[in-house]
Amino acid sequence: MINVGIVIFDEVDVLDFAGPFEVFGISLDAKSQALFNVFTVAEKRHIKAQNGLLIQANYLFYHHPEIDVLVIAGGSAAKVVELHNPEMKRWLNQVQPDCQITLSISTGSFILAEMGLLNGRSATTHHLDIERMTLDYPRIEVIDQVQYVDQGHIISAAGGTSALYASLYVVAKLTESSVAEATAGYMAFDWRDDHADK
Repeated sequence: MINVGIVIFDEVDVLDFAGPFEVFGISLDAKSQALFNVFTVAEKRHIKAQNGLLIQANYLFYHHPEIDVLVIAGGSAAKVVELHNPEMKRWLNQVQPDCQITLSISTGSFILAEMGLLNGRSATTHHLDIERMTLDYPRIEVIDQVQYVDQGHIISAAGGTSALYASLYVVAKLTESSVAEATAGYMAFDWRDDHADK
């Protein structure tokens, strides 16, 4: 089973973490067995997401299962607070190199950008933050008007429903396209694997 750890924090965008959680959580093999073990990870146990949603993280930094797919959610705090959070950066520096795939959602890409992990790569972010990322991080080729950008073991997704597109893409990448198609069908989500810049 593939472990998917989703990083959350205060003021995280709900769709940015709940969308991937749903996609990976309901992806099944031909025998209707779960393919992914999905859990949230945070610096503290209780998180207040955007719009006041209260969340209890499954695990805390440094006390969680091994992570194969690391999902870094976005939200207003990602581009203002968390990109400068020393504990977030310390933890990511420890776990990210061992992950098979790191997937940033929306402004979660700012955390990776601040850590230098996107330098020399292409990436995307929320459409309202394209200009800021372009100006603040000139070593990144920032791409607009795509759902996600695949740079091998680092994938960045734009905002909103791009979280679903990118998560389904990762499901297909790690399993089979038919699995992602079945997952999208269950969600009644119109997904086709033609929304990336690769």
